[in-house]
Amino acid sequence: MALSKSIIDSTLESSLGTAAYHIVERLHDAGFDAWWVGGAVREMILGHIPTDIDMATDALPEQVAKIFPKTDMTSAVLGSVRVPLKNHLFEVTTFREDDEASDGRHPESVVFGKREDDAKRRDITVNALYWNPISRELYDPFDGAQDLAERLIRFIGDPATRIRHDALRILRVVRFRARLSGQYHPETYQALRELAPLLEHLSGTRKLEELEKMLAGAHPDRALEDLWELDILPYFLPELHACKGIPQPADYHHEGDVWEHMLTVVRSYREEDGIDVRMAALFHDIGKATTFSLKDRIRFDHHATVSAELTAAALGRLQMQAKQREKILWLIQHHMMMGSFVGEDAMPEERKAHWYFHPWFSELLALFYLDIAGTDPADFSLYDAIVKDYHQFLDSHPRPPKPLITGEEVIAILGIPPGEKIGEVLKLLHDAQINKKITTKKEAREFVEKLKEHP
Repeated sequence: MALSKSIIDSTLESSLGTAAYHIVERLHDAGFDAWWVGGAVREMILGHIPTDIDMATDALPEQVAKIFPKTDMTSAVLGSVRVPLKNHLFEVTTFREDDEASDGRHPESVVFGKREDDAKRRDITVNALYWNPISRELYDPFDGAQDLAERLIRFIGDPATRIRHDALRILRVVRFRARLSGQYHPETYQALRELAPLLEHLSGTRKLEELEKMLAGAHPDRALEDLWELDILPYFLPELHACKGIPQPADYHHEGDVWEHMLTVVRSYREEDGIDVRMAALFHDIGKATTFSLKDRIRFDHHATVSAELTAAALGRLQMQAKQREKILWLIQHHMMMGSFVGEDAMPEERKAHWYFHPWFSELLALFYLDIAGTDPADFSLYDAIVKDYHQFLDSHPRPPKPLITGEEVIAILGIPPGEKIGEVLKLLHDAQINKKITTKKEAREFVEKLKEHP
């Protein structure tokens, strides 16, 4: 495979391509070597105009910064800087070579080298692709273009050595296989299986980043199937591994066991589903593995609560930030209560307001949609009824204004612990705000102070 003239021309005519060309041009004019590298080149070979362009150069970070004064030097110690130009931001990295002292967990120690060294240190052949937009030369030392034609995922050099140098490559290679709808070279496949335990030594942050990329990319279900088949899941996400072989009620789940349900859910991701919804959908039923019981039929009592608890442990290991983790756990915890909104036993309007005005309710609806889409047969009648009721409610009930002060502030003013009294005060504050009796934070605090004086 080679780069077609039409793709080259279209890329260079785009705003992104024009700006990336100018960066290489200015580096060349200053006497440095510079190339587009990796994903952008791969996309062009595949016939796509890239949406992101990274560059590699023999210029040191400080030398790049002299040419582009607004350069972000945050990661300069790792040899990488970010250069803004014409409303675009480009990552420009100095050619590096592998640090042979790496222990598989800390590959970040940097040794600068030549372009040839930089190519050797990359993980797979389809990532070791360099293109010069000025000379239009393709540098492909490991036949990555040929591997792209075969959709072949192949480690550069000895696969075991590449993995031991940085075990995160196990997850990266699985992600690329899914993204390219590719196939593994036999030696790459075997190394992934044999060295999967090395993942246990990696930081949770690095593993979380790869998981999010898998779920946001093409064919996330294929990546998950590979994680299972290659025996990677026990060292990465054992909670998901436990879902294989857990049966579900045949009358409601023709798709199969909990694992098959989860894969079908993941296949149903829509473009509008953000990473929090995707993550919640991935973990929403992991509690079924420990709540399985046989009564009149297969049942999973309280599995939503257990799923949230298990997810909390998994996301804790992955070092997810607390605010994002809180939302995902909330979504999982409440995904089984959707039948309470419509029908004869629907909750009262006042209670609906608590849910329909909740900032995460639309994402709870998205999770409910995916749960149904992952079920065979998929019956969306309840989902449709809730969406209709939700929009009718919002049309007839204006969204309340944001509270002027928080419950924590009320607790501090009154000097009492959380409880029913705080809820009562917040309700009084809400009513006073709705009726325009108070309009500022100062007035809200004074309102609570008076309640303290005259309880």
